[in-house]
Amino acid sequence: MSALTLQLPPNLKFTDEEFEQIVAVNKELRLELNSEGELIIMSPTGGETGNRNFDLLGQLWFWNRKYGLGKAFDSSTGFKLPNGATRSPDAAWIRMEKWDALTPQQRKKFLPLCPDFAVELVSDSDDVEDTQAKMREYLANGLKLGWLINPQDKQVEIYRVGQKVEILQSPASLSAEDILPDFILDLQVILA
Repeated sequence: MSALTLQLPPNLKFTDEEFEQIVAVNKELRLELNSEGELIIMSPTGGETGNRNFDLLGQLWFWNRKYGLGKAFDSSTGFKLPNGATRSPDAAWIRMEKWDALTPQQRKKFLPLCPDFAVELVSDSDDVEDTQAKMREYLANGLKLGWLINPQDKQVEIYRVGQKVEILQSPASLSAEDILPDFILDLQVILA
């Protein structure tokens, strides 16, 4: 099963505050809003995907704690992209300068920016093409580096500014290059 897009009348658009209220009263749902204003209901993941995502987040957290170059976020964090979409990558990171530029009020709401780094982990309930479109959307809105990790195919797609998508088959690890210096993601558990 893939994400469900709730069809709404074309003239019905949500303000940021209204969307936040919808999310707040539907805490059991993971919701996103695409740039066309469509409300997307994301399926919960199964145990294997949840465990893989936890491993991914743990590695990112440990690196971020050690280097302190920015702020890391899990899949419950909404990012209000410049194109109007509100997305929640499975893992994300922004440089400290971006965080410091936000007001205290902005930090409490969906962050009004695109992450510098984002990861989408494909679960059994995800549609790969939809996830690839999300990665292209992040890139078009300011993403510097993105990874789409597909454990079912043991494949990773790497998204970089101004470059074609690089596809790796069964890599043991991934380097976050100069975006997250010295961060190497161990994929042994994630692609197992």
